[in-house]
Amino acid sequence: MSEPNVTGAATGLSDDAASGLAYFTLIPAIVFLVVAPYNQSAKVRFHAWQSIFLAAAMFVVYVGLSILGMVPGVNLLDIILFPLVGIGFFVLWLITILQAFQGKRFRIPILAQLAEKQAGGL
Repeated sequence: MSEPNVTGAATGLSDDAASGLAYFTLIPAIVFLVVAPYNQSAKVRFHAWQSIFLAAAMFVVYVGLSILGMVPGVNLLDIILFPLVGIGFFVLWLITILQAFQGKRFRIPILAQLAEKQAGGL
């Protein structure tokens, strides 16, 4: 069931549009968490936090792969893993954006639970 559109009447930007835009970079996600009326919508807060946690997860995974690539003999495996992980994150990112624009709440395991806690419990 869809949540009511809290921000659409006041700003011209619907909750679904704000939720989808939150995934483009960290800046819109942070803006939507700080600026009213977006920070009053549970849906927008959830997607903004999930976007932040997804970016953090990508950073941690890439740092881990970079460290793994420094190990002699494993660096050839790393040459294969970097593009595969990149494609996987890209597909996940696209799915989250499309689902958010459609008004659906796509839940990334572990990250969605953290996002719900930060968004104030939903």
